[in-house]
Order: sequence, then structure tokens, then C-alpha cells
Amino acid sequence: MDDNLLKNLNTEQKRAVTTINGPILILAGAGSGKTRVITYRIAYLISRGINPVNILAVTFTNKAADEMKNRVAKLLAEKSLNLWIGTFHSICVRILRREIHNLGFDRNFSIYDEQDKTYLVKEIIKNLNFDDKLINPKAVANKISSVKNELIDPEEFSESYTNSFFDEVVADVYKEYQKRLKKNNALDFDDLIGLVIELLQRFPKIREKYQDIFQYILVDEYQDTNHAQYLLVKLLVNINKNICVVGDPDQSIYNFRGADIRNILNFENDYPETKIFKLEENYRSTKNILAGAQSVIENNSQRKRKGLWTNNKEGELIKIYQAFNEKDEGEYIISEVRKIIRNERSVGLNDLVVFYRTHAQSRALEESFVNSSIPYRIVGGVSFYERKEVKDILAYLKMINNSTDTVSLKRIINVPPRGIGDATFKHIIDLNGLDGLDQKFLDGIEGRAKKYLESFYKVYKKIKESSKELVVSDLTKLVIQTVGYKDFLLDGTSEGEARWENVRELLSVTKRFDNLPSFPTAVKQIKPFFEKELSNLVIMSPDAGGGPRAQSFAKRLGVE
Repeated sequence: MDDNLLKNLNTEQKRAVTTINGPILILAGAGSGKTRVITYRIAYLISRGINPVNILAVTFTNKAADEMKNRVAKLLAEKSLNLWIGTFHSICVRILRREIHNLGFDRNFSIYDEQDKTYLVKEIIKNLNFDDKLINPKAVANKISSVKNELIDPEEFSESYTNSFFDEVVADVYKEYQKRLKKNNALDFDDLIGLVIELLQRFPKIREKYQDIFQYILVDEYQDTNHAQYLLVKLLVNINKNICVVGDPDQSIYNFRGADIRNILNFENDYPETKIFKLEENYRSTKNILAGAQSVIENNSQRKRKGLWTNNKEGELIKIYQAFNEKDEGEYIISEVRKIIRNERSVGLNDLVVFYRTHAQSRALEESFVNSSIPYRIVGGVSFYERKEVKDILAYLKMINNSTDTVSLKRIINVPPRGIGDATFKHIIDLNGLDGLDQKFLDGIEGRAKKYLESFYKVYKKIKESSKELVVSDLTKLVIQTVGYKDFLLDGTSEGEARWENVRELLSVTKRFDNLPSFPTAVKQIKPFFEKELSNLVIMSPDAGGGPRAQSFAKRLGVE
């Protein structure tokens, strides 16, 4: 590579690019030129005589991979290079097209996307005589995906990981799902990595072949690798250990997708001769932004120390308001909105936006806006009290308070899934609710239906008895724990994580009623409270104009 090109790199970037051999860990802070270092490093290796085919560079998106290829070609003034640059999945597809016959598949295998996968799971659920109205095929598919990423096969999952009815369903579906894939000569995205790992573990000659090809390995965003990706990389590293990983523990946010931050934190344990380079000069942010971010992240114990700095301007000062609680925070935001509207005549409500970290935080903000008669709209979500998981937990509480509340019972009798069908539910209705169940009735039910109904009835009785002694927040916690609602929500997806945050926020709401003398009294007050909130939210139109009350308020402020 022309030395003039290296002049575009700062001192630490240059060291990271020109250190060729051995294990290398590049800690790249936000805005520190991470992509530049990776592409320059690849170009530098080629300029030093390394055959492009002997370089493997792995990133997380096709867009990033294409950008990397184009940058390297431009740096070397080459139109095309025979490089192994791609995502984990695309690299594995290339290997499998060459080697998958060793595992009993044809090389012309199909790859099922998420829609294909969910369709097949739904079909299997029906064939196994489970009700796809009770069992969410997408949830089952997501569970199978998370299990595969931990490299757990169907037999192992069935023997060691089934702790609920849902898990039992997943175990049965998972076994049949893998059989159907093999029969169809098809793979899903999780198989792409898992089967390459199987090839490398079962066939030493194939492993040696690819270790010989990949003399230099680079992995981007290493802090976001999961167990399967980590093991794949480790199997491909040869005796020379020329592996370079780039990442930042401070930017690891995909734990709910299986990312394991220990992969980057323990890199030196895997490769004791590791050289570490820290990219600490930030080219993106102001000094005040960096100082604020640094003061926050320093409180994180699970990180590798680095200190970002910049030659950029100081920038505006960060303004912080330390609220006493979520109510105080909401009132502060309302006061700021009113101040801006009052002082900036050209600014209207449509010009203002409030960001929050998780959907669960919208609850306190919504209450503040409703109580202040300021119209608002939730972007990318629904109002807190309208969310399914919130309604589910409230339905449990209402059912415990009133066993003849068949609407609430219908809502939660199979949430989480329990396999209780319509016929069994009708018998419960005929008995005027759960308190009408007795052993004679249960003896009249056969097979799985009896097993599942007995299990549900035990849960109901346990919670019902506890409701006489526990305050409402503790009873809500007991409901969540006893029915396994947390495990039901946390299905390995970002949606599941957000829904669990909403349940945690609901718990904070129930604490308001812990000073009431009994749970039934609390329920009587909780119900009107939630109905009041829902009615207020209905008054506010989804658009910025709002309903009559909102429009009246806007008119008083002079906002059209």
C-alpha cells in the first residue's frame, strides 16, 4: 500500500493496520473510524503480498460487507478482488455449497427465510394436533432459532430444557421441523452456521482445509457475536492465530438476540498473546457529548477501559434534569412543552418530540399529557394500557377477584399456552366459573385436556389463596412467576424484550395500591383507574389535532 494512504490514519489506527501477525483486539469507540481501519487493514495485507483468497472478513450486514469490498477495491485501484468478505451467513453458504454433501444434503439446497420457516412451523403444529390459535407459530419458530444459536439439538432440548407446556410443544415441533427440512433438502438461517460448525467438528480434514485457506481472519462487531458465531470463528483460526477482532463492549446491546459480551471481554483468555489497540479519537461528536457519555459508561463494571476524546468543538452543554420519580419527570416535560409554546410563537406541538428509551416508559408520559390536556401521538407503538401484555396481567387480577368473569378467563386461560380447548372452556362456563370445578368434573375429562386443566386450576387456587394476604404488587409478581409469563414473553426477540419491560412498568403502577386494606379493594380501585386512563386516551385523537378537549387547549395556546 502507498505510504501516502497511511497518512490518512491517526497513530493508533496506523498501528492497528500495520500489525499483521498474531491475535489482535481493536477496541473501537463510537465514531473512531472503525470501518476505515478494517478496510485499510485488508488492503495493507494484500499490499504486503497476502493472497486475497487467504483473507476472511466477517461483518453483520450485507450493506457493511459491500461497503467494505468497494472501499478495499478503491484503495488498491482494483476492479474486483477474490475476497472472502461477507456476513456470517453468506460465508457459511459458500462453504456449505462446497461441503454439505458430507452431511447428507445435496449442494442445491434451499434456504428458508423467516416467512417460509413460520409457515412450516404452523403446518407442523396443525399436524401434531396442537391448536395454532393457542400456540403462536412465530413464537415457536423464534424459540427454535434461539435454541439452535446455542447449538442445542432437538433431542438435547427435549431431554433437558422442557420446563413448561410451551417448551413441550417446541420440543415436539423442533424434532419434526428438522426432519422436514432434511426431507425438503432445505436449511433455515440458523442451520447455515450450525451445519458448518458440525462439518468442522466432525471432519478434521475439512477443518484443516479451511484453516489453511483462511490465513488471516477479521471479525467486525465482535461484541455482538453469539455462541454459534464465536465457536465458528474459533474453529477456523489456524495454528498461526492470525485473528483480528474489532468491537466495543460499551456498544453491546443485542443480548436479547443471543449476543454474548463475554466473547470480547475474554478474548485475551482465548488468545493469550493478544495485542490490543484502542481507537479513542472520536470524529463524530462534540467534546461535551463525549464527556457526558464517558461519565455514564464509566459506571459499567463489565467493560474494557478507554477514554474517547476529540478535536471537535465544545458544543452545547448537556442539560440534565434529575427527576424525583416518573411523575415528576412527566410534569417537567409538560412544563418544558408549555414554556416552548409560550416563548416560541412560531413553534407548534407538531414541532416537538419526546424520546424515551423503551416503550414501557411511555406510560408515565402518557398520563402526564392526558392530565394536562395536551394532545400527543405515540409513534411506532400503541398506548401503554392497550398493550396485550398489560391487558393479560390485568385479566389475571380481575379473574382472581371475580371467578365468574368469563371474559377475563377466556383471555388468559391459554396465556401462556396450556392446550385447553373450546369444549373444556365451555364446561367451565357451564359451571359458572373456576370455583365450580371439583374432582368429579375433572374425572369426567380424559387425556391431555384433564392434565392441562388440572395444572391451570392449581395455579388459579394458589394465586386465589395468596390474594387474601398479599398486597397487590406482590400478588402481581406471584401471578407473573406462577404462570411463567416472563419466560413466555422473553422469546429471544426484541419484541419480547419490549413486552417484558411493559410488564415491569405495570408492576410499578400496582405499587400505588399497596396501602389499600385488601386485594379486592385494590381491584375495585385499579379497574376504574385503568378505565379512566383508557377513556382519556380515547379522547385524544391519534392525529396531532386531538379531540375537542385537545383542540380547545391548542386554541388557547394559539396553536392551529
